[in-house]
Amino acid sequence: MLRYIFSWSLLCVSLLVSAQTKDTTKVLYPERYGLRVGADLHKIAQSFYEKDYRGFEIVGDYRLTKRFYIAGEIGNEDKTVDDDRFNFTTKGTYFKVGFDYNSFENWLDMENMIYVGMRYGISSFDHTLNSYTIFDPTNYYGENTVISGEKFSGLNASWLEVIGGIKAELFSNLYLGFSVRLNYLVSNKRPDNFDNLFIPGYNRTYDGKFGAGFNYTLSYFIPIYKKNKVTTEKK
Repeated sequence: MLRYIFSWSLLCVSLLVSAQTKDTTKVLYPERYGLRVGADLHKIAQSFYEKDYRGFEIVGDYRLTKRFYIAGEIGNEDKTVDDDRFNFTTKGTYFKVGFDYNSFENWLDMENMIYVGMRYGISSFDHTLNSYTIFDPTNYYGENTVISGEKFSGLNASWLEVIGGIKAELFSNLYLGFSVRLNYLVSNKRPDNFDNLFIPGYNRTYDGKFGAGFNYTLSYFIPIYKKNKVTTEKK
């Protein structure tokens, strides 16, 4: 008796699996892997509307797996800061490298991103102290501005960045992106009798070891090879 019950159970399971198989089919969609290269639109625009700033940043990422990307940025900044006590100019270059993780589940062959990531950044730069203000009891206004011109060369800094951002395809292979970055200063070679109040690639350092930044990017995707993505669809 138990043998007949077991046989009927196997038959029912086989029929059920067969029915489900007939109602579904496997579909292959190609996923593209390659290099995406672009520029930071914010730094380019800032160079036009801010007279004391010149800068550019090239961004790039390379897709390693379905969700992980190697990513990085390289750039240059030339900025004059006019503070209450100091007027100084900082010039330097920087490089960042790390990864992005895409948490967005794309439909079919879409390649948009909602991602989180990390970077390690290194910057090399110089300062020029244009002028500074000191208290002068002999002055009626109590302050005296000193023209300096002193230069501080061979400076460097490094930091970690935690990133969150999006990239959306506007047209074929052309992507618009935005990211927010929280920075933590790891190393900071300070000059004698001055401080690194602005670091190219990092931003202002007025808040101690923590900083923040953002970028708007326009980038172009260069496909190199494809992998098939298997999905199941109902007939």
